[in-house]
Amino acid sequence: MKKTSTRLADGRELIYYDSRDDVVREAVDRRPLDRTVTTSEVRRDPLLGDAVAIASHRQGRTYHPPADQCPLCPTEGDRLSEVPDSSYDVAVFENRFPSLAGDSGRCEVVCFTSDHDKSFADLSEEQAGLVLEAWTDRTAELSHLDSVEQVFCFENRGAEIGVTLGHPHGQIYGYPFTTPRTALMLRSVAQHKEQTGGRNLFADVVEKELADGERIVIDAEHWVAFVPYAAHWPYEVHLYPKRQVPDLLGLDDAARTEFPQVYLELLKRFDRIFGEGEPPTPYIAAWHQAPFGTLDEFEGVNRDDFALHLELFTIRRTSGKLKFLAGSESGMSVFINDVPPETAAERLREVASK
Repeated sequence: MKKTSTRLADGRELIYYDSRDDVVREAVDRRPLDRTVTTSEVRRDPLLGDAVAIASHRQGRTYHPPADQCPLCPTEGDRLSEVPDSSYDVAVFENRFPSLAGDSGRCEVVCFTSDHDKSFADLSEEQAGLVLEAWTDRTAELSHLDSVEQVFCFENRGAEIGVTLGHPHGQIYGYPFTTPRTALMLRSVAQHKEQTGGRNLFADVVEKELADGERIVIDAEHWVAFVPYAAHWPYEVHLYPKRQVPDLLGLDDAARTEFPQVYLELLKRFDRIFGEGEPPTPYIAAWHQAPFGTLDEFEGVNRDDFALHLELFTIRRTSGKLKFLAGSESGMSVFINDVPPETAAERLREVASK
């Protein structure tokens, strides 16, 4: 992998990740852009104890542009985009309309490929492996920023999810705090550790799923994917490396080599869930990594107690119908799942590649 860092016209950082070492990246951003001005602010909710990012400047962000005006495609002639070069393998840049910025963290966009009409599932194993390297490198780089305590790599796919740019891409958030979801996990880890005399909750969950087998979707040499026992979403899969590590940096060469095979297969199965002729399945793919800040509030827990894993889920519950977060989910955070996890796992095994 070759990494090249440069700057866009408004001062934002752009990084190219190339599979070839001889690629030269010298293209200049020719757009007449003013310096990006953000109004991001993080406010604490005194009742729930969580945080809300206030980012009013995002109201003016690009919204469903036609394909020939996509800001994530490479620059071509007079069609100027966020990526000045005429082609790229993987490109990462600071978001022009970030939810978090400055002392409140950082937001980046990850373009998986220069091909506008592809999705992640269409990537080759080499391309998917390069994206994994980019995620890992950005996790390492952002972890050194004073304003970042936790790094979150994710992809939103599909208009139903709320995606406003059709180009295959994801995002990376560098939060200035430990996210509420991760804090809940860490509290459960601490409680389990105390109640079991030091056993690790993540390890016990994975071991139990492997032993049971009913919800296993893919059991590879270095990765295991399963529908969780208490799945929140109609079709939800958790993907774990079998050797527990706290973050992407901890993956060994064997796990990195096998990841593209397993992950691409999972994404292809998601597109087959509802049968032939159905539109692509909307999904969220979310990497959960240990925070880089202090874990003092979680008594007896350290970073190595956390387990890196990816959570992949769709909001489509059946053909033509979405799972909306209604009163119980939105008002009380109590999910009601229409699809039994065992049924979802069976379906995801049925649609395996031949």
